[in-house]
Amino acid sequence: MPLIPEEPQIHESAQGPRATPASGRTAPTPRPVPGPRPAAPSRPGRPGPPRPAPPAQRTSRDAAPAAKPGPSAAPAAPAADGPQIQLIPASVEGALDAAEEAVDLLLDSGRTPGDVLVITTGEQHPWATHELSFGEASYWAQHDAGDDVFYTDAHMADRAEARPVVVVAVNGGPEFVTATALKAAHARAGSLLIVCGDPQRINSVLDAGV
Repeated sequence: MPLIPEEPQIHESAQGPRATPASGRTAPTPRPVPGPRPAAPSRPGRPGPPRPAPPAQRTSRDAAPAAKPGPSAAPAAPAADGPQIQLIPASVEGALDAAEEAVDLLLDSGRTPGDVLVITTGEQHPWATHELSFGEASYWAQHDAGDDVFYTDAHMADRAEARPVVVVAVNGGPEFVTATALKAAHARAGSLLIVCGDPQRINSVLDAGV
C-alpha cells in the first residue's frame, strides 16, 4: 500500500530513527527541523589561487548552534534485506531543500559529514556544480577522501562508494532516472536511506522493485 506522509517534525538520533513500521518497508517521515547552514571555508591544500567557498559546504558543525530537536517522529522500519528507509514529503522544487534539512539534522544528531552521501535526480546540488568546475579528478578525489558530505547525481551515483547514510532528493528528471538513483542509493546506504520527494512518485518506483 502506498505511503501516506504526515507533516509533524522529526528528530533522528545518531543511531538512526526508531518508529512504528508503515507498509512493511517504508514509514512516512515528516520534514526535519531546519538546522543552521554555516558557510564553510574552501578546502585547504589545493594548488593555485584560493577558491570561493563551495555552496552549502559542510566541514564542521563545531561552530554552529545545535538545532532544537523536534518532537519524536515516526522513524522508519528496517527493511528485511537493506537499510531503513525514510520518506520526507516534498515537491520537486522543494526536494533539494528538504534533503539539505535532513543532512543538517543528521549532522546535528551526531553523524559525521563523511557518513553522508546525497544523490539528486534532477539539477545538480550547487556544491557538486561548483566542485566539478575544477575538474572531475578533483571532484572524485574529495569523494575518495571520505571526510565530508559528498553530493552527486543519478548519472554518476554508480561511481560513489557506500556510506552509512544516503539521502536522495527527487528534484526532477524522468522516472527511469529516479529509479536509477533509488537503486544506487539503496545499494550504497549502510543503515539509513532518506528519500525526499513526492510520495506517490517514490512509492511507484519502490513498488516496481528497488
